[in-house]
Amino acid sequence: MAIVEIERPTHGGAGKDAALRDWVRALEATAPIAGHPQRILPRVIEEVAHRRGEAEALISARGTLTYRTLAERANRYARWALRQKLAKGETVCLLMPNRPEYMAIWLGITSVGGVVSLINTQLRGPSLAYCIDIVAPKHVIVAGDLIAEFRAAELESQPKIWSHGRSDGLGREFSRIDREIEQFSAAPLTPAERRDVTLSDRALTIYTSGTTGLPKAANVSHRRLMQWSFWFAGLMDTGPDDRMYDCLPLNHSIGGVVATGALLVRGGSVVIAEKFSAQRFWDDVAEWDCTLFQYIGELCRYLVDAPEEPRQRRHRLRLCCGNGLRADIWEKFQSRFEIPRILEFYAATEGNVSLYNVEGKAGAIGRVPSFLAHRFPLALVQFDAAADAPTRDASGCCIRCATNEVGEAIGRIGDGASAGGSEFEGYTSAEDTERKILRNVFEPGDAWYRTGDLMRRDAGGFYYFVDRIGDTFRWKGENVATSEVAQALMAFPGVAEATVYGVSVPRTEGAAGMATLVANGALDFVQLRQHLARRLPPYARPLFLRLKDRIEVTATFKHKKTELAREGFHPAAARDAIYFDDPERQAYVPLDDALYERIRAGKVRL
Repeated sequence: MAIVEIERPTHGGAGKDAALRDWVRALEATAPIAGHPQRILPRVIEEVAHRRGEAEALISARGTLTYRTLAERANRYARWALRQKLAKGETVCLLMPNRPEYMAIWLGITSVGGVVSLINTQLRGPSLAYCIDIVAPKHVIVAGDLIAEFRAAELESQPKIWSHGRSDGLGREFSRIDREIEQFSAAPLTPAERRDVTLSDRALTIYTSGTTGLPKAANVSHRRLMQWSFWFAGLMDTGPDDRMYDCLPLNHSIGGVVATGALLVRGGSVVIAEKFSAQRFWDDVAEWDCTLFQYIGELCRYLVDAPEEPRQRRHRLRLCCGNGLRADIWEKFQSRFEIPRILEFYAATEGNVSLYNVEGKAGAIGRVPSFLAHRFPLALVQFDAAADAPTRDASGCCIRCATNEVGEAIGRIGDGASAGGSEFEGYTSAEDTERKILRNVFEPGDAWYRTGDLMRRDAGGFYYFVDRIGDTFRWKGENVATSEVAQALMAFPGVAEATVYGVSVPRTEGAAGMATLVANGALDFVQLRQHLARRLPPYARPLFLRLKDRIEVTATFKHKKTELAREGFHPAAARDAIYFDDPERQAYVPLDDALYERIRAGKVRL
């Protein structure tokens, strides 16, 4: 079926006809995937390299990889994996900041059946060690500029360690993989070198925070990589003339697969920024001549709050794609920066629930057209907050939500042969996988994936995100498990008890971390802050600390957090000493009424 090109809207969302064409393009792009089980993403990149060899594929301030050099680098890493006798399904951990080489490494290793675990570069100490140990890697590749952080993590496993690039004198005991691979041919793999790698095989593990505990390693198959890449290529209508600005972490599914894969499968280019900078953003977008931007809502808020920039409307962006964009920020962002179109969606790395707002309705995370209901088996069910579980009726079945009623979003788990993304590939831990499955939901024997997210659906069929369930909050675009933060606090001398929760801060997305502490003496806040910096990534460190004589508990000895979260960080409401992690002074400082009002007014950068 041929798709007729239409003139893109100059502002706002897509009309009904344009939205339908978006859906059809996505369906057409993904339809052939299942019929070619050995055509995996590395093979697709190789195909594009044959057609567009000298075209720019991955661009950065560090350097550029053309399609030819990307394919050649991937081939060298593939042969390195073969030389190391890395068996199909065995794991290599990759700890590296954003750069083009990052994708060349995992494309190469996965092309011959290896599994690459993408490690969050912000992890420190026990959290970093835990994430490496749970996947039992045979090898770990560490960027030279992260050697110090890596060496501070005490691993239980004993993988071979490889450094990549200079390390300022550290890590000399590690072999340099960037030198090692130069001995291998860059030519396409021979038939003898190609293993029987199919769509069903695992390609990556990407870490995600669940409702409780430390990060979990989610399984990502080659099928999922292909589905994500081609689906978004269709929705965004990517082509060889497009350039994506990608400042999201490459160790995340959105920054590392969606933003990159959707361009590369169509011969476009990806501009990889090492990190987001509101000050540099519009200069980068203009200088690199980008046509697309992959966002999370928090980044859009930073841009809206930033001072006027000379180039903020002198760009060629035609579409911004991402998730977590609040309605009020959406309208300001689109209007101020003259963004022709915003494509908001909802998805999770490990989940089988996804929604797409192709109509551009501000604040909505998407809807499911009637002709795709079979492909997106989504339901909202009533949730019992006291029981921390979906509500069931007298017959034991879950209860579907009415229009505009808030409930947990769940997705029916397919049998592996169904169309679309209804499969739940789970985690490396069988116990973690089982905890995310809800059984006997609407009929005996059915199984549904629990998103852990509360949503509502309006009369027009649009879904809206409401909140996270359980002991998790979202800050800086990351899920934060309160139990992990509490454990870090409790490990500090003088902290007798700690409970952690998220609090709303005006003019910000998500919830900022706050901890209520019971101390058994005077606390050294300077040492406490340094302790947390060693153990937790920046987004997980509590922004506010509250000191109390005791923390009330339930009959089952669980901390009562509801009232603490309701009181928030208002000094008058709390009636206790509250401290704020001041970014300018790099210290916890007493929070008084004047500082509280400055934070509420958005005058303190968080």
